[in-house]
Amino acid sequence: MTCMKKPSLIVSLVPVILLVTIIFTFVRIFGDQVTAGPSQFTLLFVAIITFAIARFSYGLTWSDAEKSMLSHLKNTYPSILILISIGALTGSWMSSGIIPSMIYYGLKIIHPAIFLPLAFVVSSIISLVTGSSWSTVGTFGVALLGVGKIIGLPTPWLAGAIISGAYFGDKMSPLSDTTNLASSFCGVPLFTHIRYMLINTVPVCIICLVIYSIAGFRIPTENAVDVQTQLTALESTFNISIWLLLIPIITILLVVKKVSPFVTLFLSAIAGAVTAVFVQPQICQEIANGRLAAAITMISTHVSIETGDEILNNLTSTNGMAGMLNTVWLILCVIAYAGVMTASGMIHVITENLLKLMRNTLSTIASTLGTCIFFNMALGDQYMAIILPGNMFSESYKKQGFAPEVLSRTIEESATVTSVLIPWNTCGVAQSTVLNVATLTYLPYCFFNLITPLFSLFAAAIGYKIRKLTN
Repeated sequence: MTCMKKPSLIVSLVPVILLVTIIFTFVRIFGDQVTAGPSQFTLLFVAIITFAIARFSYGLTWSDAEKSMLSHLKNTYPSILILISIGALTGSWMSSGIIPSMIYYGLKIIHPAIFLPLAFVVSSIISLVTGSSWSTVGTFGVALLGVGKIIGLPTPWLAGAIISGAYFGDKMSPLSDTTNLASSFCGVPLFTHIRYMLINTVPVCIICLVIYSIAGFRIPTENAVDVQTQLTALESTFNISIWLLLIPIITILLVVKKVSPFVTLFLSAIAGAVTAVFVQPQICQEIANGRLAAAITMISTHVSIETGDEILNNLTSTNGMAGMLNTVWLILCVIAYAGVMTASGMIHVITENLLKLMRNTLSTIASTLGTCIFFNMALGDQYMAIILPGNMFSESYKKQGFAPEVLSRTIEESATVTSVLIPWNTCGVAQSTVLNVATLTYLPYCFFNLITPLFSLFAAAIGYKIRKLTN
């Protein structure tokens, strides 16, 4: 239930402007620590301000606001479980030697000059196979980041290439929840939706590969670190084995078989802990007294492994499930803010006004792109940024004679790919936490995510492959 009265557009924009203004002010004050408390405070503060406006001006009750929050929580709760399981998985895979083995063999076979485009391609393939950007970044992404750091590549470039590839797969995979959501809410057959997205996605991928390839050859990495020193340190600390890579392969197979992402990742975390008990007894002894205690510790809380090398010490330091609690806290605050914005009717007012801008091909595509990005910012959740435009704009697209896949593609080219670029969006929070790289630090280097909506706008401007309904 929402307010009896309808808020004006100006009033509806006040919370959004206030949120963005305070967040960016806090970024200047707190830097990378903005999501360690300041963002949470901001979201709750703006939620209270929004409720106060809606309560005294439009009659919104706190009970209605809470119902809206619970509705958002229902949609977001699976993501919270996945996030916690990624924390558990990272901890156990590090201590068991799985990620160290990935890093070790990566250092052996990968040349620094091709690492950035390779990181983009590998992340793309894994995400395409699994359909999950979160799982890709939380597993292979962590290993790729570790290898790249040792090689001496800048962290922002590495995170940008990994995230770009991960979101290519998230956008294009038939196993992806966002791909299925966009196609279903727009009434488009899944593979029709995917084939139509290829028209814009292929040139964007080529542009990204060119950028990362040029950067890979131009960024100096020689003598940045002594790679042999890192290899020796890994060998002396962990029992490195190619057989340890079977667990990631099994994890990918489970995802492909459509086993629940949470169940898959959590079972993989347990598999990593069991592996550590038998394969890395020296690590278990360093972590805790007793192998069972060590297994539970690596899954649940902070673990610091001494490798004798400062770079590796930083890479192998993990926080398990506990390391995700700050992110969960932020997500809960996002839900509170999004719930009040929805219950107050302010989101719908803004959307209605955006609909009025849809007069021709360019304005229609631009309005859809802008709306999806706005929802990612205003509601902090990519699923809402897909579902709401899918419901609201479908009739307008029909009236203008556009095929439904034009809407589904436009939604994916904005809502899906830009979610990770917003610091308080659940996707931005998750990926920055997993990689330990601030959202605004990697944002300029996520070329796939940045170029995709721009290319979509360009294609609309020149009328390139914009399908019309046939009688």
